Amino acid sequence: MSELLKTPLFETYKAMGAKTIDFGGWALPVQFSSIKEEHEAVRTRAGLFDVSHMGEIDVSGEQSLHYLQKMMTNDISKLKVNGAQYTAMCYEDGGTVDDLLVYKHSEHHYLLVVNAANTEKDFDWLEKHLIEGVSIQNISSQMAQLAIQGPQAEMILQRLTEVDLSSIGFFKFQNEVVIEGVNTLVSRTGYTGEDGFELYTSWEDAPSLWKAILAAGEPENILPCGLGARDTLRFEAKLALYGQELTKDISPLEAGIGFAVKTSKEADFIGKSVLLSQRENGLERKLVGIEMTGRGIPRTHYPVYKGEQLIGEVTTGTQSPTLKKNVGLVLIKKEFTEMGTELDVEIRNKRVGAKVVPSPFYKRQK
Repeated sequence: MSELLKTPLFETYKAMGAKTIDFGGWALPVQFSSIKEEHEAVRTRAGLFDVSHMGEIDVSGEQSLHYLQKMMTNDISKLKVNGAQYTAMCYEDGGTVDDLLVYKHSEHHYLLVVNAANTEKDFDWLEKHLIEGVSIQNISSQMAQLAIQGPQAEMILQRLTEVDLSSIGFFKFQNEVVIEGVNTLVSRTGYTGEDGFELYTSWEDAPSLWKAILAAGEPENILPCGLGARDTLRFEAKLALYGQELTKDISPLEAGIGFAVKTSKEADFIGKSVLLSQRENGLERKLVGIEMTGRGIPRTHYPVYKGEQLIGEVTTGTQSPTLKKNVGLVLIKKEFTEMGTELDVEIRNKRVGAKVVPSPFYKRQK
Protein backbone atom coordinates (compact mmCIF):
# COMPACT_ATOMS: atom_id res chain seq x y z
CA MET A 1 0.00 0.00 0.00
CA SER A 2 1.56 3.28 -1.07
CA GLU A 3 1.67 6.11 1.41
CA LEU A 4 -1.13 8.68 1.21
CA LEU A 5 -0.35 12.06 -0.31
CA LYS A 6 -0.55 15.01 2.08
CA THR A 7 -1.33 18.67 1.49
CA PRO A 8 0.87 21.37 3.09
CA LEU A 9 -1.81 21.69 5.81
CA PHE A 10 -1.74 18.08 6.96
CA GLU A 11 0.20 18.80 10.17
CA THR A 12 -1.95 21.88 10.82
CA TYR A 13 -5.25 20.04 10.77
CA LYS A 14 -3.83 17.05 12.58
CA ALA A 15 -2.99 19.47 15.40
CA MET A 16 -6.58 20.79 15.22
CA GLY A 17 -7.95 17.30 15.84
CA ALA A 18 -9.42 16.80 12.36
CA LYS A 19 -10.61 13.32 11.40
CA THR A 20 -8.75 12.39 8.20
CA ILE A 21 -9.64 9.78 5.57
CA ASP A 22 -8.18 8.40 2.34
CA PHE A 23 -9.74 10.45 -0.47
CA GLY A 24 -8.45 9.39 -3.89
CA GLY A 25 -5.01 8.64 -2.44
CA TRP A 26 -4.87 11.81 -0.31
CA ALA A 27 -5.05 12.04 3.49
CA LEU A 28 -7.75 14.73 3.86
CA PRO A 29 -9.98 15.92 6.71
CA VAL A 30 -13.55 14.65 6.51
CA GLN A 31 -14.53 16.91 9.42
CA PHE A 32 -13.09 19.15 12.14
CA SER A 33 -16.16 19.52 14.39
CA SER A 34 -19.21 17.93 12.77
CA ILE A 35 -20.40 17.84 9.16
CA LYS A 36 -23.71 19.50 10.11
CA GLU A 37 -22.01 22.31 12.05
CA GLU A 38 -19.55 22.98 9.24
CA HIS A 39 -22.34 22.86 6.63
CA GLU A 40 -24.40 25.38 8.61
CA ALA A 41 -21.39 27.67 9.08
CA VAL A 42 -20.95 27.93 5.29
CA ARG A 43 -24.67 28.47 4.65
CA THR A 44 -25.03 31.17 7.35
CA ARG A 45 -21.54 32.61 8.06
CA ALA A 46 -18.30 31.30 6.55
CA GLY A 47 -16.18 28.18 6.31
CA LEU A 48 -12.61 27.54 5.21
CA PHE A 49 -11.56 24.48 3.18
CA ASP A 50 -8.16 23.09 2.24
CA VAL A 51 -8.48 21.97 -1.38
CA SER A 52 -4.76 21.76 -2.15
CA HIS A 53 -5.26 18.23 -3.47
CA MET A 54 -6.84 19.69 -6.63
CA GLY A 55 -4.70 19.55 -9.77
CA GLU A 56 -3.31 22.54 -11.67
CA ILE A 57 -2.10 22.39 -15.28
CA ASP A 58 -0.43 25.35 -16.96
CA VAL A 59 -1.13 25.82 -20.69
CA SER A 60 0.88 28.33 -22.72
CA GLY A 61 1.92 29.13 -26.26
CA GLU A 62 0.57 30.87 -29.35
CA GLN A 63 -1.80 28.04 -30.24
CA SER A 64 -3.28 27.72 -26.72
CA LEU A 65 -6.76 28.95 -27.64
CA HIS A 66 -6.98 26.74 -30.74
CA TYR A 67 -5.84 23.76 -28.65
CA LEU A 68 -8.23 24.39 -25.74
CA GLN A 69 -11.13 24.86 -28.16
CA LYS A 70 -10.42 21.32 -29.43
CA MET A 71 -10.13 19.84 -25.92
CA MET A 72 -12.97 21.61 -24.06
CA THR A 73 -16.75 21.47 -24.49
CA ASN A 74 -17.27 25.13 -23.55
CA ASP A 75 -16.39 28.07 -25.82
CA ILE A 76 -12.96 29.21 -24.59
CA SER A 77 -12.97 32.06 -27.17
CA LYS A 78 -15.59 33.81 -25.00
CA LEU A 79 -13.20 33.89 -22.03
CA LYS A 80 -11.66 37.28 -21.26
CA VAL A 81 -8.36 37.91 -19.45
CA ASN A 82 -8.89 37.50 -15.66
CA GLY A 83 -11.98 35.40 -16.34
CA ALA A 84 -12.75 31.84 -15.29
CA GLN A 85 -14.94 29.32 -17.10
CA TYR A 86 -16.47 26.00 -16.08
CA THR A 87 -16.13 23.32 -18.74
CA ALA A 88 -15.71 19.60 -19.39
CA MET A 89 -13.39 17.42 -21.44
CA CYS A 90 -14.96 14.48 -23.24
CA TYR A 91 -13.93 11.25 -24.89
CA GLU A 92 -14.88 10.60 -28.53
CA ASP A 93 -18.03 8.74 -27.35
CA GLY A 94 -19.28 11.74 -25.32
CA GLY A 95 -18.30 10.25 -21.93
CA THR A 96 -16.60 12.67 -19.54
CA VAL A 97 -12.84 12.81 -18.99
CA ASP A 98 -13.28 15.47 -16.28
CA ASP A 99 -15.04 18.69 -15.37
CA LEU A 100 -12.74 21.62 -14.63
CA LEU A 101 -12.13 25.36 -14.45
CA VAL A 102 -10.16 27.30 -17.07
CA TYR A 103 -8.51 30.57 -15.99
CA LYS A 104 -7.27 33.00 -18.64
CA HIS A 105 -4.08 34.83 -17.60
CA SER A 106 -3.39 36.31 -21.05
CA GLU A 107 -4.02 35.61 -24.74
CA HIS A 108 -1.47 32.79 -24.74
CA HIS A 109 -1.52 31.63 -21.11
CA TYR A 110 -4.19 29.62 -19.26
CA LEU A 111 -4.48 27.68 -16.00
CA LEU A 112 -6.62 24.53 -15.77
CA VAL A 113 -7.85 23.38 -12.37
CA VAL A 114 -8.84 19.71 -12.45
CA ASN A 115 -10.15 17.11 -10.02
CA ALA A 116 -7.47 15.64 -7.77
CA ALA A 117 -8.04 11.97 -8.62
CA ASN A 118 -7.99 12.82 -12.35
CA THR A 119 -4.85 15.00 -12.45
CA GLU A 120 -2.52 12.43 -14.03
CA LYS A 121 -5.21 11.03 -16.33
CA ASP A 122 -6.15 14.56 -17.49
CA PHE A 123 -2.52 15.52 -18.05
CA ASP A 124 -1.93 12.36 -20.11
CA TRP A 125 -5.09 13.07 -22.15
CA LEU A 126 -4.00 16.66 -22.82
CA GLU A 127 -0.48 15.52 -23.68
CA LYS A 128 -1.79 12.86 -26.08
CA HIS A 129 -3.62 15.57 -28.07
CA LEU A 130 -0.94 18.27 -27.80
CA ILE A 131 -0.31 20.37 -30.91
CA GLU A 132 2.64 22.45 -32.04
CA GLY A 133 2.77 25.91 -30.49
CA VAL A 134 1.47 24.75 -27.09
CA SER A 135 3.29 23.59 -23.98
CA ILE A 136 1.62 22.12 -20.90
CA GLN A 137 3.00 21.62 -17.41
CA ASN A 138 1.58 19.87 -14.38
CA ILE A 139 2.25 22.41 -11.59
CA SER A 140 0.03 20.74 -8.95
CA SER A 141 2.94 20.08 -6.58
CA GLN A 142 3.80 23.81 -6.49
CA MET A 143 0.27 25.19 -5.88
CA ALA A 144 -1.93 25.04 -2.82
CA GLN A 145 -5.59 26.01 -2.84
CA LEU A 146 -7.86 27.21 -0.03
CA ALA A 147 -11.56 28.05 -0.36
CA ILE A 148 -13.35 30.54 1.89
CA GLN A 149 -17.09 30.19 1.33
CA GLY A 150 -20.26 31.68 2.79
CA PRO A 151 -22.19 34.97 3.05
CA GLN A 152 -19.48 36.56 5.26
CA ALA A 153 -16.50 35.30 3.24
CA GLU A 154 -15.79 38.61 1.50
CA MET A 155 -16.03 40.65 4.69
CA ILE A 156 -13.57 38.35 6.50
CA LEU A 157 -11.04 38.14 3.68
CA GLN A 158 -11.22 41.92 3.11
CA ARG A 159 -9.65 42.46 6.56
CA LEU A 160 -6.43 40.87 5.29
CA THR A 161 -5.88 42.74 2.00
CA GLU A 162 -5.72 46.23 0.51
CA VAL A 163 -7.30 45.05 -2.77
CA ASP A 164 -11.05 45.81 -3.07
CA LEU A 165 -12.47 42.28 -3.24
CA SER A 166 -15.93 43.54 -4.24
CA SER A 167 -14.37 44.48 -7.60
CA ILE A 168 -13.74 40.78 -8.37
CA GLY A 169 -16.98 39.62 -10.01
CA PHE A 170 -18.45 36.12 -10.19
CA PHE A 171 -16.17 33.79 -12.21
CA LYS A 172 -13.49 36.50 -12.34
CA PHE A 173 -10.08 36.50 -10.68
CA GLN A 174 -7.19 38.75 -9.78
CA ASN A 175 -3.60 37.58 -9.61
CA GLU A 176 -0.90 38.70 -7.18
CA VAL A 177 -3.28 39.85 -4.46
CA VAL A 178 -1.33 40.18 -1.21
CA ILE A 179 -3.29 38.62 1.66
CA GLU A 180 -1.56 39.05 5.03
CA GLY A 181 1.80 39.11 3.25
CA VAL A 182 1.03 36.10 1.05
CA ASN A 183 0.94 36.44 -2.75
CA THR A 184 -2.35 34.90 -3.91
CA LEU A 185 -4.54 34.40 -6.97
CA VAL A 186 -8.06 35.27 -5.75
CA SER A 187 -10.95 33.79 -7.72
CA ARG A 188 -14.65 34.41 -7.04
CA THR A 189 -15.63 30.78 -7.53
CA GLY A 190 -16.56 27.86 -5.31
CA TYR A 191 -18.18 24.48 -4.89
CA THR A 192 -20.76 25.13 -2.18
CA GLY A 193 -23.61 27.13 -3.73
CA GLU A 194 -22.53 30.17 -1.67
CA ASP A 195 -20.58 33.32 -2.46
CA GLY A 196 -16.89 33.12 -1.70
CA PHE A 197 -13.37 32.79 -3.04
CA GLU A 198 -10.88 30.15 -4.07
CA LEU A 199 -7.32 31.17 -3.24
CA TYR A 200 -4.28 29.82 -5.06
CA THR A 201 -0.89 30.27 -3.47
CA SER A 202 2.47 28.53 -3.16
CA TRP A 203 2.68 25.22 -1.28
CA GLU A 204 4.93 26.84 1.36
CA ASP A 205 2.59 29.79 2.06
CA ALA A 206 -0.62 27.80 2.56
CA PRO A 207 -0.32 27.16 6.35
CA SER A 208 0.21 30.84 7.22
CA LEU A 209 -2.67 31.89 4.91
CA TRP A 210 -4.95 29.27 6.54
CA LYS A 211 -4.14 30.53 10.06
CA ALA A 212 -4.52 34.20 9.08
CA ILE A 213 -8.02 33.61 7.60
CA LEU A 214 -9.23 31.60 10.60
CA ALA A 215 -7.96 34.34 12.95
CA ALA A 216 -9.60 37.11 10.86
CA GLY A 217 -12.92 35.23 10.89
CA GLU A 218 -13.03 34.57 14.64
CA PRO A 219 -15.64 37.33 15.32
CA GLU A 220 -17.99 35.64 12.81
CA ASN A 221 -17.19 32.16 14.17
CA ILE A 222 -15.71 30.95 10.87
CA LEU A 223 -15.15 27.19 10.94
CA PRO A 224 -12.48 25.05 9.29
CA CYS A 225 -14.40 22.57 7.13
CA GLY A 226 -13.74 19.09 5.80
CA LEU A 227 -14.78 16.98 2.82
CA GLY A 228 -18.03 15.89 4.49
CA ALA A 229 -19.52 19.39 4.47
CA ARG A 230 -18.00 20.11 1.05
CA ASP A 231 -19.97 17.16 -0.29
CA THR A 232 -23.34 18.00 1.35
CA LEU A 233 -23.01 21.66 0.29
CA ARG A 234 -22.20 20.93 -3.36
CA PHE A 235 -24.89 18.23 -3.47
CA GLU A 236 -27.66 20.57 -2.26
CA ALA A 237 -26.62 23.07 -4.95
CA LYS A 238 -26.58 20.25 -7.59
CA LEU A 239 -22.91 20.75 -8.42
CA ALA A 240 -21.61 17.63 -10.16
CA LEU A 241 -18.96 15.42 -8.56
CA TYR A 242 -16.69 13.49 -10.90
CA GLY A 243 -17.01 9.77 -10.22
CA GLN A 244 -20.68 10.16 -9.30
CA GLU A 245 -22.70 12.57 -11.49
CA LEU A 246 -19.98 12.55 -14.16
CA THR A 247 -17.95 9.54 -15.33
CA LYS A 248 -16.44 8.15 -18.53
CA ASP A 249 -19.90 6.58 -19.09
CA ILE A 250 -21.96 9.72 -18.35
CA SER A 251 -21.99 12.67 -20.75
CA PRO A 252 -22.10 16.29 -19.55
CA LEU A 253 -25.61 16.60 -21.07
CA GLU A 254 -26.91 13.61 -19.11
CA ALA A 255 -25.36 15.04 -15.94
CA GLY A 256 -27.20 18.35 -16.37
CA ILE A 257 -24.20 20.55 -17.19
CA GLY A 258 -25.33 21.23 -20.76
CA PHE A 259 -24.71 24.97 -20.16
CA ALA A 260 -20.97 24.14 -20.38
CA VAL A 261 -21.36 22.29 -23.70
CA LYS A 262 -21.31 24.65 -26.68
CA THR A 263 -22.11 22.38 -29.63
CA SER A 264 -22.77 25.57 -31.63
CA LYS A 265 -19.14 26.74 -31.46
CA GLU A 266 -17.25 26.47 -34.73
CA ALA A 267 -14.36 24.50 -33.27
CA ASP A 268 -14.67 20.75 -33.58
CA PHE A 269 -14.02 19.55 -30.03
CA ILE A 270 -13.55 15.91 -28.98
CA GLY A 271 -16.95 14.25 -28.48
CA LYS A 272 -18.85 17.03 -30.28
CA SER A 273 -20.66 14.84 -32.82
CA VAL A 274 -22.04 12.51 -30.11
CA LEU A 275 -23.10 15.40 -27.86
CA LEU A 276 -24.74 17.15 -30.82
CA SER A 277 -26.65 13.96 -31.58
CA GLN A 278 -27.73 13.65 -27.92
CA ARG A 279 -28.93 17.24 -28.03
CA GLU A 280 -30.81 16.90 -31.32
CA ASN A 281 -32.29 13.42 -30.81
CA GLY A 282 -32.98 13.69 -27.10
CA LEU A 283 -31.32 12.00 -24.14
CA GLU A 284 -32.16 8.47 -23.11
CA ARG A 285 -31.46 9.24 -19.46
CA LYS A 286 -31.32 12.34 -17.31
CA LEU A 287 -30.16 13.49 -13.86
CA VAL A 288 -33.03 14.58 -11.57
CA GLY A 289 -33.69 15.17 -7.89
CA ILE A 290 -35.76 12.82 -5.73
CA GLU A 291 -37.18 13.07 -2.23
CA MET A 292 -37.79 9.93 -0.22
CA THR A 293 -41.45 9.40 0.72
CA GLY A 294 -40.57 6.23 2.65
CA ARG A 295 -37.96 5.85 5.39
CA GLY A 296 -34.38 5.61 4.23
CA ILE A 297 -31.48 7.54 2.74
CA PRO A 298 -30.66 7.05 -0.96
CA ARG A 299 -26.92 6.35 -1.33
CA THR A 300 -24.60 6.32 -4.35
CA HIS A 301 -25.25 3.38 -6.73
CA TYR A 302 -28.52 2.28 -5.07
CA PRO A 303 -30.80 0.96 -7.86
CA VAL A 304 -33.92 2.96 -8.82
CA TYR A 305 -37.11 1.21 -10.03
CA LYS A 306 -40.45 2.09 -11.58
CA GLY A 307 -42.62 -0.89 -10.74
CA GLU A 308 -40.51 -3.93 -11.61
CA GLN A 309 -38.40 -2.04 -14.16
CA LEU A 310 -34.84 -1.02 -13.23
CA ILE A 311 -34.61 2.54 -14.58
CA GLY A 312 -31.29 3.84 -13.21
CA GLU A 313 -29.38 4.52 -10.04
CA VAL A 314 -28.63 7.08 -7.34
CA THR A 315 -25.52 9.19 -8.04
CA THR A 316 -25.49 11.04 -4.68
CA GLY A 317 -27.89 11.04 -1.74
CA THR A 318 -27.97 12.10 1.88
CA GLN A 319 -30.09 13.73 4.54
CA SER A 320 -29.93 17.38 3.46
CA PRO A 321 -28.72 19.45 6.44
CA THR A 322 -30.54 22.53 5.08
CA LEU A 323 -33.87 20.86 4.16
CA LYS A 324 -33.79 18.16 6.90
CA LYS A 325 -35.11 15.73 4.27
CA ASN A 326 -33.72 12.56 2.69
CA VAL A 327 -32.99 13.52 -0.91
CA GLY A 328 -30.90 12.27 -3.81
CA LEU A 329 -29.76 12.85 -7.36
CA VAL A 330 -30.62 9.97 -9.69
CA LEU A 331 -29.61 9.21 -13.27
CA ILE A 332 -32.69 7.50 -14.73
CA LYS A 333 -34.51 6.82 -18.01
CA LYS A 334 -35.88 10.09 -19.35
CA GLU A 335 -39.52 8.96 -19.56
CA PHE A 336 -39.65 8.76 -15.73
CA THR A 337 -38.25 12.23 -14.99
CA GLU A 338 -41.50 14.25 -14.86
CA MET A 339 -41.98 16.17 -11.59
CA GLY A 340 -43.98 14.16 -9.07
CA THR A 341 -43.30 10.77 -10.70
CA GLU A 342 -43.33 8.07 -8.00
CA LEU A 343 -40.35 5.71 -7.95
CA ASP A 344 -38.70 3.19 -5.63
CA VAL A 345 -35.11 3.12 -4.39
CA GLU A 346 -33.71 -0.23 -3.32
CA ILE A 347 -32.19 0.27 0.13
CA ARG A 348 -30.68 -2.86 1.71
CA ASN A 349 -32.77 -5.22 -0.47
CA LYS A 350 -36.01 -3.34 0.29
CA ARG A 351 -37.94 -1.07 -2.11
CA VAL A 352 -38.55 2.34 -0.52
CA GLY A 353 -40.84 5.00 -2.02
CA ALA A 354 -39.56 8.25 -3.53
CA LYS A 355 -40.77 10.96 -5.91
CA VAL A 356 -39.14 13.25 -8.48
CA VAL A 357 -38.77 16.81 -7.13
CA PRO A 358 -37.24 20.07 -8.44
CA SER A 359 -33.47 20.49 -8.09
CA PRO A 360 -31.11 22.07 -7.11
CA PHE A 361 -32.37 21.49 -3.57
CA TYR A 362 -30.81 24.79 -2.46
CA LYS A 363 -30.35 28.17 -4.14
CA ARG A 364 -28.86 31.06 -2.22
CA GLN A 365 -30.80 34.31 -2.06
CA LYS A 366 -28.88 36.88 -4.12
